Amino acid sequence: MTAALRTVALGKRYGRQWALRDCTLEVPAGRVAALVGPNGAGKTTLLHLAVGLTAPTAGGVEVFGLAPRARPAEVLPRVGFLAQDQPLYRRFTVADMLTVGRKLNPRWDDALARDRLARLGLPLDRAVGKLSGGQRAQVALALALGKRPDLLLLDEPVAALDPLARREFLQVLMESAAEGLGVVFSSHVIADLERVCDYLIILARGRVQVADEIDRILATHKLLVGPRRDPEAVASVHHVLRCTHTGRETTLLVRTNGPVWDQGWEVHDLSLEEIVLAYLGQPSETQVAARDHEEVSA
Repeated sequence: MTAALRTVALGKRYGRQWALRDCTLEVPAGRVAALVGPNGAGKTTLLHLAVGLTAPTAGGVEVFGLAPRARPAEVLPRVGFLAQDQPLYRRFTVADMLTVGRKLNPRWDDALARDRLARLGLPLDRAVGKLSGGQRAQVALALALGKRPDLLLLDEPVAALDPLARREFLQVLMESAAEGLGVVFSSHVIADLERVCDYLIILARGRVQVADEIDRILATHKLLVGPRRDPEAVASVHHVLRCTHTGRETTLLVRTNGPVWDQGWEVHDLSLEEIVLAYLGQPSETQVAARDHEEVSA
């Protein structure tokens, strides 16, 4: 089956600064993928490249096997995109926005969009600018879903919403995903992502740190606790993400490459949040180089 989103060595540079670099990943069709990373990690850049809003500096990106900038007429009707700032015409009524959606999208499903809004009690005759932030987000989501896309790309759609509005937004999203819609969902709120996503992409320092099914990520990342020792033996087999020492104890957070056979280690499961924070807390290449320089100088 053709991947919903596939990138190979994808990169985007603005001047001398790389916003995204050497990004290689594959999101299977029909998955709900979480895209996680700190501000400036390249999340928005990746989504803009996926819909053809910007051109790659290096590598390539495909949506359902097609390059979005080379084949926009074939790609864009299959993709819904909801930007972080939810760009809507504030002076238009909700009904006006539905009319815009109908006129611009060949696969438009007016009944679906209207039903989504009716279930939330959103008045069609109200100006978009007079809606609350949560209501505007729901209108934007209804417009994106009304396209009847095969893939929905969401860039921090719930960042400014209160807990109730966020829950309502995610409920509509989960219902759509249950019908087979593929989603790539960028957010900082890890608890929300655990509820709706089954695939995880972690971006940090402009690069992909991990991209896999959430169940497999949870199964392969472990916390090892044992008597204080050098982690070299573990690091020769597994990838050590974090190492801490106390007076008598060593704690390692690792991505395993199989069972941990050394019985001197207690092996503990990790939460998704602990795993994400471990990757986001990794030092940058600049920090590593500076640290190495200090050690050599010393």
